[in-house]
Amino acid sequence: MHRIARLRGTAGNVWRTLLASAAALLILTSGAATPATAAVQAPAAAQIPDGVTAGVAVFDRQTGTFTEQVNAGTQFRSASVVKLLLTLDFLWNRGPSYVIPAADRARLEPMLRSSDDDAADYYWSNYGGSAIIDRMVDRLVLTDTDGPPVGYEGYWGYTALSARDTVKIYRYLLDTAPAPVREFVMGNLRQSTRCASDDFDQHFGIAGAFDRPWAVKQGWAGSSFPEGTCSSSGAATAKTATAPKTTAAKATAAEGRAAADVNLTRPALHTTGTVGAGDRTIVAVLTLHPVGTSYGTAYTDIGRLTRSLNVPGGVRPTGKWYGTWSEHVNVRRDPSTANPPMTQLPAGVEVLVGCQKQGQTVSVPPYTNDWWAYLPQYGGYISNIYISSPDNRLPDVPDCAAS
Repeated sequence: MHRIARLRGTAGNVWRTLLASAAALLILTSGAATPATAAVQAPAAAQIPDGVTAGVAVFDRQTGTFTEQVNAGTQFRSASVVKLLLTLDFLWNRGPSYVIPAADRARLEPMLRSSDDDAADYYWSNYGGSAIIDRMVDRLVLTDTDGPPVGYEGYWGYTALSARDTVKIYRYLLDTAPAPVREFVMGNLRQSTRCASDDFDQHFGIAGAFDRPWAVKQGWAGSSFPEGTCSSSGAATAKTATAPKTTAAKATAAEGRAAADVNLTRPALHTTGTVGAGDRTIVAVLTLHPVGTSYGTAYTDIGRLTRSLNVPGGVRPTGKWYGTWSEHVNVRRDPSTANPPMTQLPAGVEVLVGCQKQGQTVSVPPYTNDWWAYLPQYGGYISNIYISSPDNRLPDVPDCAAS
């Protein structure tokens, strides 16, 4: 397990004060710092939950500086973040027009927007597998990226990368890539769907921490993460690995083994992309969670971590964050059960409540409640009975305006 330094409580506040004083003294005694001498940095704001291993890199394109770096060079298994490299490799030699055949557009768009695994299988199998990674490492001068370990060459999700290499990939897309490539990739990432192709709720991390505009490519893998979290049917199956479907049986065994220095056993949840007008800030948050962690817990932890970051240009959504309880909590268009549910919440996930209003009474013995919470990020309501609060009416949430 990678060791992560954390600042907590009074000791942390004292340490921050001392560092701030030292930095101020350095400026007063040395004059204006130049890029060559500006080595003193404020402590990272990143609040990493207990038990979580994280690699974080936040890059402000306007100033050309990192605002956050925590274990930025540590390698993680990429899960679906590697789909950025699969796309770039396919587009690399298609200039000068960069016309994308219809069949490939039909694969690439769902792969970027909805993290379609079948499309990734296709490009991995037909364009060289690990050779794709080797090519992109050379082209983008990536220092922490490697193909899957020996014995797992067929598993694109086991490609190793770091937060700082992820930032390099986005910097290439935004600053160097031919305009058609940039517009295609970033345009699709801006259209990220809440429900992935496997019905996984992929709007965690960046997508939950900031208002649009943002563009995201997420990644996840772990047998304790249920799929079907966007489905109203309540179906849930286990995603054991991101690997070609033709070798899924081998993937289950591979989950229980580690290779090289990259952990293949702990559930992974990654959020990467850009935040703010003009794609001002690049954010890469790669996380591993304790074995057995539920998706709702991991979703909440990466959300809290992402919201703690210093992200220039990012706008936090208005509302109050609350925990929820119970499984298969339905999100509905109106504060009643009369209409079919829009979607379901991951079990136990933390949600942003924008306002509340009275509606149909819901009973879960011994409790009853006729107040409903509006979740702006879902565009619908859940009964307050599923909100972790001692009161039926949430005391610090305004009433919704009359419609």
